[in-house]
Amino acid sequence: MMTAATHKYNFRSAALEGFTDVQGRPGQGVPLYSEERGYGFITHTSAKPPREVHPDRITAEENGVTVSEPAFYAAEGNEEDDYNHYGMAFRIKALPGAYRIDVKLTCDASEAIVSVSAMHGKRLLSPGFWDAPMSIPIQTTATGEGGSWSFAYANGQSFMDIEIEPKRVNESVGVQEIVLTPIAPKHRPESVKPAIFLLGDSTVKSYIFEEAPMSGWGQVIGNHFDRERVDVHNYSMGGRSFKNAYFEGRLNDILTIGHVGDFLLIQFGHNDEMEDEHSRFGRGSTEAMYEQYIKEVYIPAIRARGMIPVFITAMSRVDGDAGPEERYENSFQNRRFPDIMRRVGKQLAITVIDLNAQSLDYYNEIGYKATTAIVMSIEAGETPGKTNDGSYANGHPANKMDGTHYKEALAKPFARIIVSSFLKQGAGGDPVAAAIADFLKPEVRHAANTGDWSVVFPEMAKDTTLGDGAYYRNQIEKLLQLGVMSKDAEGYFHPDAPITVKEYVAAISSMMKVKPSVFEEYEDGVLTREVLAAILADAYHAAFTGKPPYMTDYNGVTVVPGDPGYDPNLDSGARGAMYYPLVSYAQLTDTRKIAPHLLPKAQQAYELGLIRSEKGIRRGKMMNGNELEPAQPLTRAKAAKSLYYMWVLQQPVKLRNDGGR
Repeated sequence: MMTAATHKYNFRSAALEGFTDVQGRPGQGVPLYSEERGYGFITHTSAKPPREVHPDRITAEENGVTVSEPAFYAAEGNEEDDYNHYGMAFRIKALPGAYRIDVKLTCDASEAIVSVSAMHGKRLLSPGFWDAPMSIPIQTTATGEGGSWSFAYANGQSFMDIEIEPKRVNESVGVQEIVLTPIAPKHRPESVKPAIFLLGDSTVKSYIFEEAPMSGWGQVIGNHFDRERVDVHNYSMGGRSFKNAYFEGRLNDILTIGHVGDFLLIQFGHNDEMEDEHSRFGRGSTEAMYEQYIKEVYIPAIRARGMIPVFITAMSRVDGDAGPEERYENSFQNRRFPDIMRRVGKQLAITVIDLNAQSLDYYNEIGYKATTAIVMSIEAGETPGKTNDGSYANGHPANKMDGTHYKEALAKPFARIIVSSFLKQGAGGDPVAAAIADFLKPEVRHAANTGDWSVVFPEMAKDTTLGDGAYYRNQIEKLLQLGVMSKDAEGYFHPDAPITVKEYVAAISSMMKVKPSVFEEYEDGVLTREVLAAILADAYHAAFTGKPPYMTDYNGVTVVPGDPGYDPNLDSGARGAMYYPLVSYAQLTDTRKIAPHLLPKAQQAYELGLIRSEKGIRRGKMMNGNELEPAQPLTRAKAAKSLYYMWVLQQPVKLRNDGGR
C-alpha cells in the first residue's frame, strides 16, 4: 500500500521554501487541475451533483489568489439547503486516508465558507452531539480563527477539493497556503475495547422519552453484546442518508476517532429515496449516486482507516393501509437501494445483513394486524410523547399510519434478526460476521442457535404477538419488562381478561413509586374506567409536584433544521398539536353516569389528559371520542396502555429510552 504524502501549496507571488508554488504567470490565470500535475483549480467540485465554481474569476495577487462574486444562487423556498456562492475550489491529488488540512486565507475566516470535498462548511464548525440522547459528542470540528482554517478529514477519493466561498457578494476571499498532513490510522491501546459503530437513519437511531414510543434497532441491539468486551456507539439520526451523513461530518467523526479493527455497521436507503438529489444539501440520491457514495466516498475511506465496514439493507416500509388478505411487498420499488447494497457488498467483499428481505418475512409471518400495531400507528391516550409537529397524546398529529418508523416491540425483532444473521453467516465462513458474533452474550448466541428467545426477551407473551392480541403488544411488553405486570405459568398474558383494582393498584404503585396506602379507599373487584380515573388522579398528585413537561413546554420545537440532532422525519412543518384532550370534559356525553364520590377525581384525570375516551378513537388519526364509559370494565391490555402512558409521563423528556435494560 502506498503511503500518503504531505502536500504543501503556496499561492502568494513570492516563492516559499518547501511549498509548491501555484500562482500562474501574469495574464494567464491560475492553473487548472490535471492528473499529470496532481493539483489545480477546477470548474466543478466533486459534489453529487457537481457544484459550479469560477476559476476564471480568480485574481492572482501578491498575498495570494482571491475571488469575488457579483451574485449568488439560492433556490427559492429552500435557501438553506440549495445554494451556491460559487467562489473557488482547489483540487489536490491525494490518496485515501485521513489528513489534517490547514488553510491560510487572504481574509478573516468569518468572511468565507471553507469546506472540503462537498462537505457542509457551516456544519463543520458546530460543536454539539450527534444523537438525540446527547451521549455521542461531536469530536471532530473545523476551526476558523483569524486568517486560518483547520480540519481533520478522512478522505475516500483519489483527490480532495478545498473549497472557499465568499459569504457576501462583491467581497473578496482567497487563499495563501494549503497544507495537507497525513494522519496515521489509530491503533487501539490495550486499555481500549474494540468498538462497533452504527451509522444509519431514524430506523437505527437511539430515541429519547419525548419521542416515545418510537424506537430504532440501534438503541436496543447493544443489549445483545457483552459490553465488558466491546463498545457500541450509535451515530444514527433521523433524516440521514449516505449523502448528508457524509457532508455534515457524521461519517468523518467516526473515521477520525475510530481505531484499526473497529466495525462500522451502515444502513441507509429510506432518506436516499428523497427526490431532492439536485439540492446541494439535500438527502436524496439517484441509484447511480447511491452507488458512487458507497464505492468512491465511504468504503475507501473506511478501509484506509483500518476499520471494517458492514452493510445492513434497509427494512421495507410497512403499508399502513394493508388489509388482512394482503402480503407485504418490498417498498423499494422506485429506487432499489437494497439491491444495490447487496450487489456492491458482494463486489467489494463486504459483509451484508439482509434486513430488507428478512423484514418482509417477519411482517408476513405475524400478519397485518400484528405488524400495524408495532409500527408508528398511534391512537389517543397511547403516549404523551411527541413528534416535532406536536403531541401524540390525541393520536398521530400528522393523521397517518407511519409505516417507516416503529415501536420498541419491532426494534427488538429487528435486532434479533441482525444478530442471528451474524451468527449464521459467521458459521458459514464469513470472518467479519464471526468476529462480531463472538462479542454477543452467551445467552444471545444460545437463543439465536436454538430459536428460543425467552431468556433474552422474557417480556414476550404467547398471546400478544399475533392477531388482535398484539394490538397493545408494545405496552404489554414494556410493562412485563418493568416487572409491574405478569404472565401466567404457561407464558400467557390474557390481554382481553378484566383486571382487578388490586392488580392495577399494585402495578401503578410499583411503577410510579407511590405508596399503596394512597389508594386504600378503593375496594377490590373488577376495575372500571371511573375507578381508573380516580386512581390516576391520586397517582398523579402523589408522584408530581408540578406539571411534567409533556403537558407544558413539551410542544415547542426543540431542535431546528441545521442542528446535528435535527430529525426531519419527525417534522411535518405543522405546529400546535396539543397535549390536552381535543374534546372538553363538558362535551363528554356520559359524565352524569360517574359515581358522585368519584366525579371530582374523574374530571381532574380527564382534564389532565390521564384518561381519554376509548370509544370512537382510531389509530393513525388525531381524534377523540365523546364518551367516558365510566362503568366499562378495564381489560389487562387497556390497563397496559394506561400504565405505559403514566410510565412515559414520569420520565425526563431528554433521557435515553434504551429498552429498559
